[in-house]
Amino acid sequence: MLHKVVVVVGATGGIGSALVPKLAESGAKLVLVARDADRLDELIRNLEDDYETDYETRAIAIPTDITQYAQVELMVQKAIAQFGQIDVLINAAGAGVMKQFLRIEPQELDQMLDLNLKGNFYTSQAVANVMKDRKIGHICNVIGILGKHPMAMAAAYCASKFGVVGFSKSMADELRRFGIKVTLFYFGGIDSPFWDNVSLKVDRSKMLTTETAANAIMFALSSDPQAVPMEINIQPESHLFF
Repeated sequence: MLHKVVVVVGATGGIGSALVPKLAESGAKLVLVARDADRLDELIRNLEDDYETDYETRAIAIPTDITQYAQVELMVQKAIAQFGQIDVLINAAGAGVMKQFLRIEPQELDQMLDLNLKGNFYTSQAVANVMKDRKIGHICNVIGILGKHPMAMAAAYCASKFGVVGFSKSMADELRRFGIKVTLFYFGGIDSPFWDNVSLKVDRSKMLTTETAANAIMFALSSDPQAVPMEINIQPESHLFF
């Protein structure tokens, strides 16, 4: 059983929605973070229905725009006020712009860098500042395979995700002395709402499921205390990068 306080950023997204019930079943206390307050409330209600209990003692929803550092700080303060600590951070929020490099607008680049890179940086930094005092913790950054391998039509997205890899590896070196683990997840295409607003033509039937991604994250969180799952790379058989 995973009796830990887990912050899930992007809790209402495809991977987040698949992961939250698994964390709940494992016994985790949950801090659910996303921008949409109504969808967060729905997640909480579903947990209450599934477990037939008042889930307020085990889960809280904190609407947060992670591109705003002040909101991230407030989210962490609320999590500490509720549960007294944070053991795990899972960064699963993200968005994609898939279009030709020469046609990417400045605001589209800003969107990718603000949410995918800076938002991830903000949450990691704010939570690590809490974890270091207890000298234990685990930060899980869900990056995607386009943080490791470039692809045409994904210049802005790759720029943001390659940036996450760079700061995450530097962060891992610095946080090691505080007993904080860092795991990076390079999932191939995941069939999730991420693709709903992407004009790039893709065959979602051949993608990985959100269930596969959630199971991989649960594996990393349940690893032996002395084990550090540094990188987990899972891709669909139809589209492999080596």
